[in-house]
Amino acid sequence: MVTVDEAIIARYDKEGKHFEILVDADIAYDLKEGKVVSLSKMLAVNQVFKDSKKADKASSADVEAAFGTTDVEKIAEIMVKHGDIQLTTEFRRRKTEEKKKQIATIISKNAINPQTKVPHPPERIITSMEQAHVHVDAFKSADQQVEEVVKEIKKVIPISMEELTLFVEIPAQHSSKAYGMLKEFGMQQEKWLTDGSLVAKLVIPAGLKEDVFRKIGNATAGTARIEEAKQ
Repeated sequence: MVTVDEAIIARYDKEGKHFEILVDADIAYDLKEGKVVSLSKMLAVNQVFKDSKKADKASSADVEAAFGTTDVEKIAEIMVKHGDIQLTTEFRRRKTEEKKKQIATIISKNAINPQTKVPHPPERIITSMEQAHVHVDAFKSADQQVEEVVKEIKKVIPISMEELTLFVEIPAQHSSKAYGMLKEFGMQQEKWLTDGSLVAKLVIPAGLKEDVFRKIGNATAGTARIEEAKQ
């Protein structure tokens, strides 16, 4: 449990009433992002306030009327998810940088340079985000921001979110082992031949091409046949 001195304030207004709780910044941030957290560890004190700095407690009647309960953990979950949490500038900067790296990693895996047909490394993506002055929202998931980020960095670097269709044939001796991996890669069609070999159709992000080829090759000792469909 975070101490009162280290806690930040989460604020929530409803029915003309103002409520505050004291919470751990990291846990509250994770909860706001949709992660499962320990609500008891998130709270610095098991109390709802009108003004936390003055230790002015909210009345049970006001709390019950606003939230339909006096269970502080349930109330804290509502307040953090739907209210405002007062993050420090340093904390917000750190989380924004983390989110920027997550976005860059996703783009690097799912996009290519259409001129060279190879992915941009994450470091190049981050540099282009800075050059294009892309705004990253610390509270939105990385997946939700990828499309807008790609749109902005196209002004700086050649980049395209493309997909490849691959036809893969796995010899019988490796088909069972490779099956689960092909499912993870996005297998859309499968056909088992009479000799036990497996023929599959994959649709993958273009940026993963080399990684997929390498993993299939390793799993089949280089015996798999892979053909790329013509665009």
